Amino acid sequence: MSIYNYLVEKPNGEILSMQTYRNQVMLIVNTASKCQFTYQYEDLQKLYEKLSDKGFVVLSFPCNQFGEQNPENSETSAAQCKLQYGVSYPIFEKVEVNGEKTHPLFNYLKHEVDCSEFARHTMQQKMLFDHIQSHYPDYLIGRNIRWNFTKFLVDRQGNVIQRFEPDASMLDIEQAIQQLL
Repeated sequence: MSIYNYLVEKPNGEILSMQTYRNQVMLIVNTASKCQFTYQYEDLQKLYEKLSDKGFVVLSFPCNQFGEQNPENSETSAAQCKLQYGVSYPIFEKVEVNGEKTHPLFNYLKHEVDCSEFARHTMQQKMLFDHIQSHYPDYLIGRNIRWNFTKFLVDRQGNVIQRFEPDASMLDIEQAIQQLL
């Protein structure tokens, strides 16, 4: 199986093949409109603007599985991202990334790369870990996605190269992207 075998849906219902992004470096992200990491929409937009002419794209998939932090429907969510954060990269239909209804693309992504040990060095990391442990303990097991704004880096050949947890440094993410461009 390859990432290019998957179909994704835009908020308007249009079905798109991941083939659309063949030969591009992709950063695939599960996002949310009301999360402590929502500020990353702006960071992701800056990366997209800086690197899109070199064959880089951000693909955003809203998700409401973590604390119901994306309650809007997909169309409203996409419109808010464009209006509030100036997002111009593709935003897709809302998906689930864990559990029985996991979108096939995210099931594939999370099984292609291991997640790193959950860091608890900063107060933010400790608070997030404690929250997940008390409300969503299953998300800490195996390769589950732990929270909103988990990012998967995919190279031009469609190989899933790296997984970045929500609190990963954008500088580190940009360096990893640059190596693939």
